[in-house]
Amino acid sequence: MSREHAAKRRRLSPPEDGAYPIQPKENHKQSFLNNAAKWDLEQDYENRPRKLNKKKENKRLPVRTVEGWVAPAPAAEEVKSEDEDSFLGSGGEDAEEVQEGPVEEDKPKIPARQQVIEAKEELARIASLVNEDPEEHIHALKTLAALADSDNLTVKKLALATQVAIFKDLIPGYRIRPLSEEAMGEKISKDVKKLRTFEQRLVTGYQAYVEHLGKLAKSSGSKNEQTASVASVAISCACNLIVSVPHFNFRGELLKILIGKLSTRRVDADFVRCREALEKLFENDEDGNASLEAVTMLTKMMKGKNYHFDESVLNTFLHLRLLSEFAHKASYNSVDKGEDQISGKKMKQKREFRTKRLRKELKEKKAIEKEFKEADAAVSHEERDRMQAETLKMVFVAYFRILKARSPRLMGAVLEGLARYAHLINQDFFGDILEALRDIITTAEVSAAAAVSDDEDAEDEDEDDDEIPERNLTRESLLCVITAFALLEGQDGNKTASALKLDLSFFITHLYRTLHPVSLNPDIELSAKSLHLPDPNAAESHIPTNKINVQTTIVLLIRSLSSVLLPASALRAVPPLRVAAFAKQLMTISLHLPEKSCTAMLGLLNRITRSHGKKVAPLWNTEERRGDGVFDALKGEVEGSNAFAGTVWEGELLKRHFAPGVREAVQGVERNVREAMKG
Repeated sequence: MSREHAAKRRRLSPPEDGAYPIQPKENHKQSFLNNAAKWDLEQDYENRPRKLNKKKENKRLPVRTVEGWVAPAPAAEEVKSEDEDSFLGSGGEDAEEVQEGPVEEDKPKIPARQQVIEAKEELARIASLVNEDPEEHIHALKTLAALADSDNLTVKKLALATQVAIFKDLIPGYRIRPLSEEAMGEKISKDVKKLRTFEQRLVTGYQAYVEHLGKLAKSSGSKNEQTASVASVAISCACNLIVSVPHFNFRGELLKILIGKLSTRRVDADFVRCREALEKLFENDEDGNASLEAVTMLTKMMKGKNYHFDESVLNTFLHLRLLSEFAHKASYNSVDKGEDQISGKKMKQKREFRTKRLRKELKEKKAIEKEFKEADAAVSHEERDRMQAETLKMVFVAYFRILKARSPRLMGAVLEGLARYAHLINQDFFGDILEALRDIITTAEVSAAAAVSDDEDAEDEDEDDDEIPERNLTRESLLCVITAFALLEGQDGNKTASALKLDLSFFITHLYRTLHPVSLNPDIELSAKSLHLPDPNAAESHIPTNKINVQTTIVLLIRSLSSVLLPASALRAVPPLRVAAFAKQLMTISLHLPEKSCTAMLGLLNRITRSHGKKVAPLWNTEERRGDGVFDALKGEVEGSNAFAGTVWEGELLKRHFAPGVREAVQGVERNVREAMKG
């Protein structure tokens, strides 16, 4: 009887430890490593088939030479490494890391001093090569540009300075024009092609260099000293180029660098360097093209800055050559060229008889001379006059805009400039300027009266006027008088005044009123460049520190009085009453002037008594005059002062002056009066 198996029951609770051993799962990775130790790797590698480098058959034909038929050499083929496909992984990632290792290693750092020494040697070598054969080594400009991008600031400065010297030697005496498509397609000789290649590479390298200078110059005035030093070198290089080669390409980019620095109100060494470079450019410009471009850019900058810039920039116009070379009159919108006189001279010339053959020879000769002039870059007088006329109009545009804007910082410079350009102003511009000058004087008188009343009412009030520029109203009014009479000297003043209905006595009356206040000015002999200590009791100095004009107040006063009392034009007669009133006031203010100013004023009186001795003689001799009343020295009008009722008693005091020069000058004045009375 068979034994029945017991029914299997499901065990719910976990078995006790060791009751049922748990078989671990099979680990394939571990088994692979255990079995790999039994492999015979060398035998397996030995049994693998080899890839033999079979030489390919040379299918090239032999070449016949002088020595006979020679078989061509087999082409070199790259042999691939057998280990690239090896299962040992010689061509895998590990191999790539081994190959890239030496490339990623840092190069040994060279000391900064050694870098500078090596850079100097390299720059000297490149400069000598380019100087020796420029056309052959023109590609060295790229090497110089790479050195100029060095992280070492000293190397960068040396490279920038070296490039300036090299470009000054390489740049020709003409402007290089870009080649057109037709010129590129023409068949040219080898020498012409070589020259064109040299010129194009030179222009390309010069353009990159000028753009690099422009980027570096923007950091001028930076707080970082190293960056500012590099920018200073860049500005110096740009100034050197604009003075040395103003005719070459990219002149406008160089002018942008200079004018961009001049647009700032901070006057530093770079600012002065740019201003001096611009002045040299104006003085050395013969054809007037560069001056016209610079003046146009300056005018745009002034308008863009709303006339907030240093007045020394405006004084650069006084260095233009048209002041002494241009012979016509102009305004801000027209130029009087006087073509009728030139055409009249041509019509008066007698025509000579010439045969047909002689006319042909002369025509050919003129054509040859014209080619020589173009080759020598000779300056055409007609072209120069046209450029200078356009430049003069732009200068007047700048001056007249500033007069309308009433910019307090620039009024002195504008008035001085108009006085210098007075002989070039035509009648269209004449009336506008005189009206503007009259408005300036009126404003100055009102401001002076308001300032006096404010000082009397509130002496103890402290106000912060640092932002408001200090204006020398006396100086401006004197410049207005000088400018007005300088305009009259350059034209027919009587006709101009009557045509425009302008009362020129307004300027004379204002000058007469300012004689006493000017004589009491303690800084009458001081200029912007005078070395003097400021007044310790004053909040600010009397003289602005940014003045460029070195003429003192006494010089301006004597110039004004000379224009009024000693006119150069014989048509402008001076009335006796005006001469006598001014002579009496000048003798009075001489008592208050310092020694040098007193001597200069008495020298002016010597000239007045020499020219108008009979008109002023009654002031020294009471028997030579008629009239009654009292002399009023404080009267505002010249005619109302009753000058002939007074006597020049100041001469007796001046004869006892401590300075010998003053005593001699007074004796000279009295001597001229006695001679006039005898004559």
